[in-house]
Amino acid sequence: MDILTLLPFIVLIGAMFLMTRSAKKKQAAAAQMRNDMQPGTGVRTIGGMYATVKEVHDDTVLLEVAPGVHAIYAKNAIGAVLDDAEYNRIVHGDDEELDAEGTVVPDDASSLTGEPATDDAEPARIDLGKDDADTESAAAKDVKKAKDDGKTDGEADTK
Repeated sequence: MDILTLLPFIVLIGAMFLMTRSAKKKQAAAAQMRNDMQPGTGVRTIGGMYATVKEVHDDTVLLEVAPGVHAIYAKNAIGAVLDDAEYNRIVHGDDEELDAEGTVVPDDASSLTGEPATDDAEPARIDLGKDDADTESAAAKDVKKAKDDGKTDGEADTK
């Protein structure tokens, strides 16, 4: 056999080996992360729920999903172990970066219009309605025109 005929098979087998190797590395890293969980750390489940680890067993984890609410999950259901800063930022809304800047965001659109926002002033109203003459629909106009011409329903101009 010629080496050129075997080359595509060798490349295919090499690619499969590299893909399975990277998948095994990711799987091992996830297992190591789950084994390193400690009580008190924040986690995110694969379903997207954030909780605090209370107890770690062989195959299960006791999570506190709300104050006084505990649930037992399989270790495989833990998607990520979060550090304290990230967990507090997501769950409690603690964000030191925003507090340090002191940026104030207005709760109305006054900054966009250039008008000062006052609580006692009545907002300007825009009338989006049509005039009374324009409210008559095109179908109603056609019926009125047909009656003026002396025609009834179903009659046509052609004979």
